[in-house]
Amino acid sequence: MPVFIDSHAHIYQPTFHGDITEVIERCQEAGVKKIILPNIDIETLDRVLELSSAYPDICLPTVGLHPCDVKENYLEVLEEMKPWAYQPECFPEKKIYAIGETGLDYYWDTTFKEEQKAALRMQIAWALELDLPIILHTRNSIQDTIDIIREQHDGRLRGVFHCFSGTLNEAQQIISMENFYLGIGGTLTYKNSQLPEVLKEIPLEKIMLETDAPYLSPVPYRGKRNESSYIPIIAERLAEIKRVTLGEVAQLTTANAEALFRI
Repeated sequence: MPVFIDSHAHIYQPTFHGDITEVIERCQEAGVKKIILPNIDIETLDRVLELSSAYPDICLPTVGLHPCDVKENYLEVLEEMKPWAYQPECFPEKKIYAIGETGLDYYWDTTFKEEQKAALRMQIAWALELDLPIILHTRNSIQDTIDIIREQHDGRLRGVFHCFSGTLNEAQQIISMENFYLGIGGTLTYKNSQLPEVLKEIPLEKIMLETDAPYLSPVPYRGKRNESSYIPIIAERLAEIKRVTLGEVAQLTTANAEALFRI
């Protein structure tokens, strides 16, 4: 059976509380052996800790502040969050696997646009100091995020542009930066998605698979709760687009995630 990694899933959210054991079992049966858990705010850190402690061989924690949660008090929030990143004794293996989910989001609200940029730069500094990858959210903000990453990139920075849905030009800018990848999820399966045409031009060596569970379920589950066991559906669509086998997609995307997160 092909082996996959879900490089981005929020299965610590309340929608999974009633059946998380079954969710984990289904993902294992589907060949998904590791799940990266991107934190989003100070309140979710305990939930990320709880799930990664319950399933330490499967669920791998990260620490970060989502751009939608950046408000006027972002400096205080980051200061409270920082010990979880720098001294993660509470986590299994006493480690985290990335900084994030961070980035920029201009879709919902641009009131704190400059604060989002400042928070992103601070978390990039954490990633560099801790030698960790960074998980980037870029809704309606891909070019600004690319520009900030390029500005801060010193050859050591590495990461993934999560839930990529941009243009070929934006994709090429991202993969031209050393050690940066595109995170591809369920939107690849949507009827009107432009991603298939973009990904035809992008090597598999620069792609990772993700669900963003519980959001953005692939067809035929669109509109329902997403979960990590749906990764093979995304992989199958990617294999069709790239005209390769499912095994090749699994092998390369899993190797990419293992290299980025040093699993």
